[in-house]
Amino acid sequence: MDYNKLDDDTLIRLVARSQSEALSVLYDRYSRLVYSVAMTIIDDPSVADEITQDAFVRLWENAAAFRPELGKLTTWLTGITRNRAIDVFRRRKIRPEGHAISWEDALPEEMSDGSNVEQEVELAHRQAKVRRAVAQLPDEQRSALALAYFRGYAHQQIADTLGEPLGTVKTRIRLAMQKLREILKSENEIIAG
Repeated sequence: MDYNKLDDDTLIRLVARSQSEALSVLYDRYSRLVYSVAMTIIDDPSVADEITQDAFVRLWENAAAFRPELGKLTTWLTGITRNRAIDVFRRRKIRPEGHAISWEDALPEEMSDGSNVEQEVELAHRQAKVRRAVAQLPDEQRSALALAYFRGYAHQQIADTLGEPLGTVKTRIRLAMQKLREILKSENEIIAG
C-alpha cells in the first residue's frame, strides 16, 4: 500500500490502528507546519523541534479521538501544537524582549497538498486582508494583539510586559478588534458592491 497517496482522514484512521507508516506520512506532510506554529509562539528552534515531536507523539496517542466531521486534521494538529507551545512558553516564562513577532510571520501559511488550488487562493486572500487590516492599527494596539494572540499572554502579562495599566491593555485590545472588524467588513462590502 502506498501511504503517500492516502488522504488525511484515512491516514489518521490507520494511525489509530497503530500503523506507524501512516504516522510517518503525516509527519512528512505536516511537520513543517507544526514547527512553524511552534516557532511563532516559542521563537527557539530547539524547543520548537521538541514541541513538533511532542505534537506527533500526541497525535499517535490520541488518533482515535480525532473526528473528521468536526474539522480538518491540520486544524486539530495545529491546535495541539499551539496549546503545547503556549504551555511550554508559560512554564519557561519567556519574555518577548528580543523576540518580536512580525505580522507577516504570525500567520503561517498552511501547507498544501496541491489538491485544492481554489481553497489555497482563498486562504491567501484572507490572510492578505487580515495583514492589511492589522497594518492600519496603531502600533500599541498591534503590539498588544501580537502578545495576546501569538504569544498567548493573558491581559495582566501584556500589561506587565508593556509597562502599561491593565485597563489600558484591555482597551487597546478591544479597540483593535473593533477596528479590525470594521476594516474587514468595509473591505468585504467594497468587494461585494
